[in-house]
Amino acid sequence: MAASTLSSLRFAWLEITALCNEFCDHCYADSSPQGTHGSMSVPDWVDVVDQLADMGVLDVQFIGGEPTLHPGLPKLIEHAHRRGLGIEVFSNMTHIREPLWHAFQRYGVKLATSYYSDAPGEHDQVTRLRGSHKKTRDNVRKALQLGIPVRGGVVAVREGQRVQEAARDLVSLGVPQVGGDRTRAFGRAGKGDSPTVKNLCGHCAQEKCAIGPTGDMWPCVLGRFLTMGNVRTTSVAEAWTGEKAAKVTAEITAVHGSGVQSCTPPQFLPMCGPCGPCVPSVGHCDPQEASKLADGA
Repeated sequence: MAASTLSSLRFAWLEITALCNEFCDHCYADSSPQGTHGSMSVPDWVDVVDQLADMGVLDVQFIGGEPTLHPGLPKLIEHAHRRGLGIEVFSNMTHIREPLWHAFQRYGVKLATSYYSDAPGEHDQVTRLRGSHKKTRDNVRKALQLGIPVRGGVVAVREGQRVQEAARDLVSLGVPQVGGDRTRAFGRAGKGDSPTVKNLCGHCAQEKCAIGPTGDMWPCVLGRFLTMGNVRTTSVAEAWTGEKAAKVTAEITAVHGSGVQSCTPPQFLPMCGPCGPCVPSVGHCDPQEASKLADGA
């Protein structure tokens, strides 16, 4: 079982920081301007990238927090490219320095971003960062002009939110893929409630894992309450095939069933292409509900 599990790891979220210049109420990672880069150093992350490449991982996504705030991101992008990994950076796209633009272009980086409304005031109310809508929109346009691929994700966080208009606005800028999801009760979005496996999509730990700023490994970025190990005290492969990982996988399977689910929230996972009913209509992406719709239930 350990060998087959190991061979199936194909994608990893690398959450390199908990620092973010925005303070969204629905942030599953509880990131904020008070966040830190954690205890993982740049050499630690370089080592993780090496281990993932040696395991046959195909793609990594640098995420946060806001990964563009981490001074080591250009070096990590360069190293991941050197090791042959596909690279995506999930960013709010409000704080992209010129060296990062060069790195994105030189190393074939793809970008993904969250977008909440076509109305600047509504978007800024969600992010709690004045002017964030303009900065994000301007940088989406700049990325596309530079030939850098961009995906958009619209999360429905408030009743009456202009999610459809937000999706159409991104499409009008030239963003070819816009996904949608509902708010999931993790981090600040949980409003004090304990996170549950039921609120996950069910695809967690299927060919993927996430590694956080302190080295903890999780089945996905939302499943951060399910620790599979820590890469500062053990290898990525040992954590991926260990008893804790097996227990986490069993816990998810007990709730969501066995087998790879039909889809995952596309705003988080670059390996996922457009699939109904999520794209281009901005509803929410939920594998179990998608299966019911496909079966005519």
